[in-house]
Amino acid sequence: MRVAALEPLTDPALAPEPDTGLDALTVGRRIRYHRGVRGWTLAQLGEAVGTAQSQLSQVENGKREPRLSLVAAVARALEVTPADLLDPAPPPSRRAALEIELDRAQRSPLARALGLTEVRAGRALPTDALEALVRLHRELARRHDAANATPEEARRANTEIRLLMRGSDNHLPEIEELAEDLVRAAGYTVGALTHRQVARMAADLGFSIIHVEDLPHSTRTVTDLAHGRIYLPPASIPGGHGLRSLALQAVGHRVLGHERPASYTQFLRQRLEINYFAASCLLPRSAAVEFLSAAKADKDLAVEDFRDAFGVTHEAAAHRLTNLLTSHLGIPVHFLRVGDDGALYRGYENDGVPFPQDASGAIEGQPVCRRWTARTVFEVRNRTTENYQYTDTPAGTFWCSSQTGVGDDGGFSITVGVPYAHAKWFRGRDTRVRARSTCPEGDCCRRPPADLVRRWADAAWPSARLHAQTLAPLPSGRFPGVDDREVYTFLASHAPVEGDAGAGDQA
Repeated sequence: MRVAALEPLTDPALAPEPDTGLDALTVGRRIRYHRGVRGWTLAQLGEAVGTAQSQLSQVENGKREPRLSLVAAVARALEVTPADLLDPAPPPSRRAALEIELDRAQRSPLARALGLTEVRAGRALPTDALEALVRLHRELARRHDAANATPEEARRANTEIRLLMRGSDNHLPEIEELAEDLVRAAGYTVGALTHRQVARMAADLGFSIIHVEDLPHSTRTVTDLAHGRIYLPPASIPGGHGLRSLALQAVGHRVLGHERPASYTQFLRQRLEINYFAASCLLPRSAAVEFLSAAKADKDLAVEDFRDAFGVTHEAAAHRLTNLLTSHLGIPVHFLRVGDDGALYRGYENDGVPFPQDASGAIEGQPVCRRWTARTVFEVRNRTTENYQYTDTPAGTFWCSSQTGVGDDGGFSITVGVPYAHAKWFRGRDTRVRARSTCPEGDCCRRPPADLVRRWADAAWPSARLHAQTLAPLPSGRFPGVDDREVYTFLASHAPVEGDAGAGDQA
């Protein structure tokens, strides 16, 4: 087999060498910048270093990576150090930074796919025109990403994260350790974490907590990194987000070292981590495990007791159980949040319960069997306490405890369940309520009886209600769902002035 000979390079200084890890475009722009400072043309620099002008042009435009010997020669000629040319830090001028960004954008797969004509960012191109081109490419990239950020992507990301968490029994020990250390440093010993202790945790990180009534509608909280302030709403968010939890989530971004998410998966992962951090602070591992172990010994585990002991919402207590029951008490468990329309909004399991899934494995938005506790609880008249039920499924029998609540989007139920063999540890294990579910078989609860089909098949025409999220793409911005302009306007209006003592600060 013959291999075509490679065309030799015209200049030995530009011959290939092992990858140095250099950013050729940044190195090239630094060479151009220092050449401009000295007032030299490409021809003058080429003569000084013994390299053709055309070859230096390719180097400056980032189309070829120079050998280190050429970099050293250029540095001597321009009376700078090689480090000045190889510095990976941002370019030495705004103009150079814009030129690099435009070059990279024009070489991107998106630009090639659109068939855009390449514009040379030479000196003849005015800086304002250069900036306009860069902004246009940014907007093209943003719109492309937004168009691809569909509900399907969100479901795939949710499924990926859910499976990862199931593999770790929904337990993140690194965050557990971090939260435990921080709450102890704030003076926590036992019981509910106080607002004062949350404020001290924020203060230890250089932040004060301020409650305002004009937060941007697309945010839960806003953190002013420049002035060390965390802005919270004046009251808890209906449906389960208390003020302590909101403050701890904002703190979590800082202590976990989060940066701007580059993808929706990363955004969701960050959201999971700050929620986990907040729960680990509100129900610290050592105190929570001690409480749960004592309740298990008495065969009296109950979500409502766990909730009341630490002063959190029923949902927070239920979800925290999924972090600790398997990892510390050896009990497999599942958790569901189901809307009063029967749709599954959030779920976790490591006990084999058969969650409804679509073809991609996603569970969000799927209809829960009408015979599951998460649905039957809405038919119970007395919902002041937990309701218990055994459910026979194709995967086995499960015992579940459900409680209902009301949020901005309507009613919902919170359910915690375990396999039959582990029901012995829980209050409510003696319930006589029992149901049988064969879902996903259609005859279970989705398909009407044959006589009704015969009676109404040709005599009824329902008009389906379309959920808005079915067609809507994911929101765009620095962070999914956040209106940047609204946030920046808010921060500008709340920025402290000279002499501001931080009036309005409170826990």
